[in-house]
Amino acid sequence: MSPSITHSSPALADPRDGVAILEGNRSVAEQYGIPLAVLLELTHRCPLQCGYCSNPIEMERAGNELTTEEWKKVLTELAEIGVLQVHFSGGEPTVRKDLVELVQHASDVGLYSNLITSAVLLTKEKLEALADAGLAHIQISFQASDPVLANRIGGFRNGHAKKLEAAGWAREVGLPLTVNAVMHRQNMAQLPQIIDMAVAMDADRIEVANVQYYGWALKNRASLMPTIEQIDEMTKVVEEAEQRLKGILAIDFVIPDYYATRPKKCMGGWGRQFFNITPAGKVLPCHAAETITDLDFESVRSNHSIAWIWQNSDAFNKYRGTGWMPEPCQSCAFKEQDYGGCRCQAFALTGSAGNTDPACSLSPLHDKIFKIAETEAAEGTNRYIYRNFSGGTLEPEENAHGA
Repeated sequence: MSPSITHSSPALADPRDGVAILEGNRSVAEQYGIPLAVLLELTHRCPLQCGYCSNPIEMERAGNELTTEEWKKVLTELAEIGVLQVHFSGGEPTVRKDLVELVQHASDVGLYSNLITSAVLLTKEKLEALADAGLAHIQISFQASDPVLANRIGGFRNGHAKKLEAAGWAREVGLPLTVNAVMHRQNMAQLPQIIDMAVAMDADRIEVANVQYYGWALKNRASLMPTIEQIDEMTKVVEEAEQRLKGILAIDFVIPDYYATRPKKCMGGWGRQFFNITPAGKVLPCHAAETITDLDFESVRSNHSIAWIWQNSDAFNKYRGTGWMPEPCQSCAFKEQDYGGCRCQAFALTGSAGNTDPACSLSPLHDKIFKIAETEAAEGTNRYIYRNFSGGTLEPEENAHGA
């Protein structure tokens, strides 16, 4: 693997007023270097129809996806500039017929690879081929512990059984396993059983992550938002499980921003530690960044290298560091801890990505989003718009798509 890229570009232009962004003697981007891990969204195609999906509402068509050779070029370039880990995601990455070939190429150039999957399309033979190609880790999403509810949330009949089967295969071939449990009002009551399910399948780790409200989740917020009482109960369940399962199951817990008082350090800070590549090759600071409609994102299909895009593109430099921040962020003692929170959330809830993240108690809109959460959670609606689906509720079985 080649050493980290040598930075030779001049100081970067401040998007506010054209003044060079300098911290000490180095540009902002130069101080950040290249992230160690990159999310690769191979496709937006997916047999599941989860209404909290993080994919854009306007998803990329299959005909616009990067080809096998284009993805291989991306993988080679990532390795050359110092990236260590790649996470193959989607949509559903196993839809791609070239997935084994891409995992093999990642291994050949020295990249650690992780597969983030619904697992409903996996076969044992395919998983064995992926492991033989060098896949190092697998993350499987679960929508609930009860199969009926899980299948309704995912919009895929018999999906839960397929996931359990795939988890067993993962352990048989020796792959470390993470359970992704996206939590919301519809499945929170099953959290103790979901944790027990992860233990029973011999998972190494579980992500108990509340829905974050962008894209499809924002569209379905009224049916997904938990009550504050549910969050309190969930916290107790997680804390008890962490003590009881110490050394057996690692638990990552994320509450919804709407009930927070401090904004999260979203993706480690905009353009600081992470980037994402979309199915069509756009390079984004985070997987939801395209929801900010006034930003233009460079593509790996352009004449620019990935390193150049990371260092020099306007989209990455727009909210890097702290110089862009308005008040009260600019004077805040925490500004270099949370880096202003989430830009996508600020855009979604205030209309401007440059505003204070409303998850922060110092935002003038903080009380408003807390009230939104309380109101929508209390209404208890089951109205639920499936991804790629005309609509329906969680209740009727016929709203679950067939396999």
